[in-house]
Amino acid sequence: MTTETNCDVLIVGGGPAGLSAGIFTARAGLDTLLVNDGDPILRRNANLENYPGFPAGVNSHRLLELMGEQADRAGCDRREGRVVDLQRSDDGFVADTEDGRTLTASNVVAATKNTVDFLRDIDGVELLDRGKEFVDTDDRGRTGAAGLYAAGRLAAQPHQAIIVAGHGATVGVTLIEDSDEEFYHDWVTPEGYFTGRGRECPPGCEEIDDAEREEREAEALDVLQERFAEPHPAEPNQHPSVREEE
Repeated sequence: MTTETNCDVLIVGGGPAGLSAGIFTARAGLDTLLVNDGDPILRRNANLENYPGFPAGVNSHRLLELMGEQADRAGCDRREGRVVDLQRSDDGFVADTEDGRTLTASNVVAATKNTVDFLRDIDGVELLDRGKEFVDTDDRGRTGAAGLYAAGRLAAQPHQAIIVAGHGATVGVTLIEDSDEEFYHDWVTPEGYFTGRGRECPPGCEEIDDAEREEREAEALDVLQERFAEPHPAEPNQHPSVREEE
């Protein structure tokens, strides 16, 4: 049976780029749906040792789970599935999934690793063949099709997790700026930062007092202490071409 889901932003791909984009678009108030097919390549990492903020490294499964949890808290709806076709519509885009669902969205962020088949029929999308196929974009992830963006490896960004995550955030903010959503800066500031200078708090910003700041910091500490209390049980994923010994 075909079911239909409508959203402002459809993100295809649940790695660091897609999750980062979803965190920003959802926090900005855009109805965001992320569809993830399979395991992000980051889970193949044995110990992620170049991601800023973790001096001794961090388990890649743990990092992805934390990013996913952050997207959930922001209001991003995440589902497993595979988008097999994407077409233009009068209001944006219509996507079909392998399991027979129809998804309609005003904007789409393609954030798969190298999966491009669902983009081939979109006018304005140029694919680059460099041994693997990538999507041609401007420096902020816009393709030649209005409302369609590409983030991370699909936009020919380097493999490093911090780079693709940062590019996903750039694409998310770009999409917000291109939309009708009022947006200045996703920023939580001390009370009075804007209003103490006679300014209204801009769209996308929030002022919090000392009590609220201490409460949020305490929650952040509790969450991290709980998540990092024990080693992550999952082993790193091996490359699919490596055969296990029989």
